Parts: sequence; structure tokens; C-alpha cells
Amino acid sequence: MPRVCKFTGARTTTGRKIHYRGRPKYQGGIGLKPSGIAQRKIKPNIQTVRALIDGKPARIKATAKSIRNGLVVKPLRRKYGYTRLQKLQQQAG
Repeated sequence: MPRVCKFTGARTTTGRKIHYRGRPKYQGGIGLKPSGIAQRKIKPNIQTVRALIDGKPARIKATAKSIRNGLVVKPLRRKYGYTRLQKLQQQAG
């Protein structure tokens, strides 16, 4: 499965890491010169969580940001037995 958030679509992106040498002009130097440019990967904080998808619990990948913001609805961890009302609904249905 790819590293993609189901809610926000966040995925791994690429970028550059630039190393500079020299002294800045405002400090009396002749300016900063790039001495190396390296490719890098920027990875989102993706977690595997159980969430309610179409009313059923499923394991999905979601960013920590989407979990914090409440986009992920987590299922109940435990059913504490049937209540009288649930039994009556099950018998009627």
C-alpha cells in the first residue's frame, strides 16, 4: 500500500537540501555560495488507524494532522453487551 493519507491525499514529495558556505554580506563577507545541492524526500507523518468507513471499521492510513483535526472517526473499542432496546430492535427487525 502506498504512503498516502485517505483523507487529505498527503504523500511523499521531493525537494532539495542546499548547503551554503561563506559569510553573509551583512556580516562583512562576500555572500553565501551554495556548496552542495542534495535531493531529499519529505515524508508526511502517516499512521495506520482503525476508522469507521461507510459505517464499518477498517484499517486505513491517515496523517497525524487529519487525526488531530477530527477527520478520522474511530470505532468503539468494545461493545458492553446488549441493552434492552437493542434486543427489542433485533427481535423486531
